[in-house]
Amino acid sequence: MRKVLIANRGEIAVRIARACDDAQLASVAVYADIDADALHVTAADEAYALGGNSPADTYLNIPKLLAAAAESGADALHPGYGFLSENAGFARAVIDAGIAWVGPTPEVIESMGDKLAAKRIAVEAGVPTLPSSDDPASAGEVGFPLLVKAAAGGGGKGMRIVERPEDLDEAVAAAQREAKGAFGDDRVFLERYVPRARHIEIQILGDEHGNLIHLGERECSIQRRHQKVIEESPSPVIDGAQRSAMGEAALTLARTLGYRSAGTVEFLYDEDRAEFSFLEVNTRLQVEHPVTEEVTGIDLVREQLRIAAGEALDHDQDSVTFTGHAVEARLYAEDPASGFLPATGRLVAYEEPADPAIRWDSGVAAGSVVGVDFDPMLAKVVAHGPTRAEAAGRLALALERLHLGGVVTNRAFLAETLRTPAFLAGDTTTDFIDRIDPPRSLVLDEEGLRRAAVAAALWLQGDNRAHARVLADLPSGWRNSLMPPERVVLRHGGDDVEVTYQSRRDGSFAVGEDRARVHEWSPGEIDVELDGRRTRSRVTAAGASIHVQVPNGTVSFEIMPRFTPPGADLTGGGLHAPMPGAVLEVRCSVGDEVEAGQVLVVLEAMKMEHHVRAPVAGVVTEIRVTTGDQVDNGATLLVIDDGTAEGDDT
Repeated sequence: MRKVLIANRGEIAVRIARACDDAQLASVAVYADIDADALHVTAADEAYALGGNSPADTYLNIPKLLAAAAESGADALHPGYGFLSENAGFARAVIDAGIAWVGPTPEVIESMGDKLAAKRIAVEAGVPTLPSSDDPASAGEVGFPLLVKAAAGGGGKGMRIVERPEDLDEAVAAAQREAKGAFGDDRVFLERYVPRARHIEIQILGDEHGNLIHLGERECSIQRRHQKVIEESPSPVIDGAQRSAMGEAALTLARTLGYRSAGTVEFLYDEDRAEFSFLEVNTRLQVEHPVTEEVTGIDLVREQLRIAAGEALDHDQDSVTFTGHAVEARLYAEDPASGFLPATGRLVAYEEPADPAIRWDSGVAAGSVVGVDFDPMLAKVVAHGPTRAEAAGRLALALERLHLGGVVTNRAFLAETLRTPAFLAGDTTTDFIDRIDPPRSLVLDEEGLRRAAVAAALWLQGDNRAHARVLADLPSGWRNSLMPPERVVLRHGGDDVEVTYQSRRDGSFAVGEDRARVHEWSPGEIDVELDGRRTRSRVTAAGASIHVQVPNGTVSFEIMPRFTPPGADLTGGGLHAPMPGAVLEVRCSVGDEVEAGQVLVVLEAMKMEHHVRAPVAGVVTEIRVTTGDQVDNGATLLVIDDGTAEGDDT
């Protein structure tokens, strides 16, 4: 092997390119038009445009990927995760083209890609499983609550929790639509749902020479929408005997399959009964693989490349050791305060802190665009420490110090979660988010918000002086007569913060009744003293927004104009899109009487369905969208008359 084509994008493509560098292999990136300036394009030695922007036209287009491999002269192909990484047809096409496939054999991918077939194989191998059925009529035998799961799926797509029999039909239909859109296969099955359990997975490695080892467990229980957001290794509750039993079960199944390359055997662990049940096998690298790398010192991507080149593992089970604890957080462009809905926009600020020293597997940089067509994950952030508490604290601090603005993210939610007493105590079952309910956004008291606003206002005055074209040598705020204070209004989270300041003869500023002094100003930073407390803050301004770093995150303000131009407000009684996406279904007509909470429109974004519900009871008077429409965030979908006074927003 000399050159590897990376059939993926984002942070995993950057990660693979780095592994190729370490292995002295050339790397080739591919990219959609929207990704022309993406980080993974410059991380590789060369890059090829796929033409188009949709997944189907680019990263899911097998002929285009094979053509790029042929043109570049790549003799190996790494699929990363997601997209075509678990597509047996793609693996066969790569092998048939004479290119080394970095992953398991197509036969193993095919057998494990069908979750029902995988469960049958697990049962035959003697691995315990949860009750399940591919017949919705057998729901009573499976028992409620249950999960509707895509037979060919993963990543939380095509999954629905069903508490009551009367909700089953709609859940099955929704899961089928989502599975069809994400995987091209609408088959679903039912499986017993365990509300309070732990999601434990075992990392395996196998080569073509029959060598097979496991690298311990990862716990991935903290999830939203059945997708993992925080992972760690080792689990805080698995002891040596349980680790050995789960590892042996994973290896038994892997031997049955003749497994080669990296893979993961996933289990559901009932802590009360100390019992585990097989869930699935992921025949690819997992997003959370870095925590295993951190505690074992084994580079999993390097091992994948070596195995694909026909080399034997250079580790046996006895030589695998575990050191310390590692925790990973997935940084997503999403809004936790709005049900973790995906977010879009441009990252006007993105600067990873130098301290504490942790691992950033990032796929973005300042200026990167986050769209609706691809997964909203921006980075994997990983901390390693001698203890679990130290690793978690280091990760939380790094997330807080990340300078980030322009796109709504889950950064504050992640940091707050890592600091909760429940997390630090290891109380991390799959219902963690609903049960513990960590803060969903940046927690700021009134004084903290005021200090951030003062820093923003004084940075803006410094920027004005730096760009002054007339009398540029005069000190900031100089006047030859008595003038009222300068006034800046900054909006944060729907609230307006007013800052008034006036220059004093000694170079300080009167800020309201307080005194401030700017010790240092630069285009990206301000060192300001307010009431005897001095703080240096990273600052990024872009258009009408300004982003100020504070001790526990980044405060984003909208700079309000002095004179508000006339414009249209939100439509009274309007039902508005909570995110950009495509309209899958409109479930009402003009004249329909609807109840509060009733699903009226179904949107699709990032290959997942999102239900938009009526905020109030009333009559539908206007519908502005039809199936297939693409809508922007905040667009009016329909109008409901709830009988209130005209013009009253609902």
